[in-house]
Amino acid sequence: MSISVEATGELSPEEQKRLKADLHRSLRRNKMKALMLVAPLVIFILVTFVAPIGDMLVRSVNDPVVGDYMPRTIEALDGWGGQALPDEAIYAALAQDIIEGRKEKTIGKAAKRLNYEKAGMRSLIMSTSRKHKKIKAPFKENLIDIKKDWGDIENWKVIQRLGSPVTASYYINAFDMETSSEGEVSFVEPDERIYLKLFWRTIWMSILITVMTVVLGYPVSYFLASLPLKKANVLMILVLLPFWTSLLVRTTSWIAMLQSQGILNDLFVWIGIIGDEQRIQLIYNAIGTVVAMTHILLPFMILPLYSVMKTVPPSYLRAARSLGATPWTAFWQVYLPQTVPGISAGAILVFILAIGYYITPALVGGQSGEFIGNAIAGHMQKSLNWGLAAALGVMLLVLVLGIYGVYNRIVGTNSVKLG
Repeated sequence: MSISVEATGELSPEEQKRLKADLHRSLRRNKMKALMLVAPLVIFILVTFVAPIGDMLVRSVNDPVVGDYMPRTIEALDGWGGQALPDEAIYAALAQDIIEGRKEKTIGKAAKRLNYEKAGMRSLIMSTSRKHKKIKAPFKENLIDIKKDWGDIENWKVIQRLGSPVTASYYINAFDMETSSEGEVSFVEPDERIYLKLFWRTIWMSILITVMTVVLGYPVSYFLASLPLKKANVLMILVLLPFWTSLLVRTTSWIAMLQSQGILNDLFVWIGIIGDEQRIQLIYNAIGTVVAMTHILLPFMILPLYSVMKTVPPSYLRAARSLGATPWTAFWQVYLPQTVPGISAGAILVFILAIGYYITPALVGGQSGEFIGNAIAGHMQKSLNWGLAAALGVMLLVLVLGIYGVYNRIVGTNSVKLG
């Protein structure tokens, strides 16, 4: 394209407009190319990360089951005050929902959801549906004759409360709380509290595992960083070797080592530390979880520590020694502060990985070594209470974000380095 220049050496107004248009088109093409390059990554993040979290958030408050499968009952209960038993019209709506739900094979889903809120509701509804041929007018008297629990006003309050498609009951249960018939929320008895104890156990055991990886990983990283590069690379293979082994294999190997008749107890007996009758229970408890997870997560601490330690010049320690510092003082005041970014990176990495683990605690933790992740997996795989599992998952996510926020204010992400 030819561009004419006026006698003054400046472009004409038409040429300036054309040049600007060409520049804008070129910028748009470059932006589109850049967008096409990052589009697969964005789609991958949306599908594998954002969408599951969004679905979890929705499931934790979404509760349409009772309203969908008992619509007539919920509609009839809309004007019920809850002071006395429902009238004949509401019982008739319930009878129609049970008969229709049995025919469509959907009443069991509503019964199961109600049973999450109050034990015995599933057996009440299902036993009534099995006697559907006996259901006839007058429905109120007939249903109470079939199952006397239909004369319990508390059962009707539960049905009315769960009729809304949006609920906070999953979060109430996740906080070890319950809703009374009057709608008051309170904590359950101390011996019945499960999830808050699991959250607390998950936090302190994750902190302990993080501390153990720092204690064990720091000297290993220091030793590797002090070796020549060729030797350090050879030994680094031993650190990376667990990544080439199945997590299930590594976990089950600890079962063979830590059980009462395992290798460690046999060694203690052979040395004479304990007698054959006093073997130590090292598995299916918190000890087993801490030992196995420390071993599994140790490489995640060694790698960032090693990468940071390699950037610390050895001449710093020699200079401190030449100025009169003892080896301990030189290490404590010169070397250690420069490796804090590696400790910070490894600690936050290990802690976040540990707090969400569930395979290893499930295999070696027993009842006293399980994490909150095991409860979430149990509700998704066994009880199929996905709403409660989602609420627990959201609470765990908020907990991790809160801890990370505190960590960021105290340590600061700017001080976290990987080399």
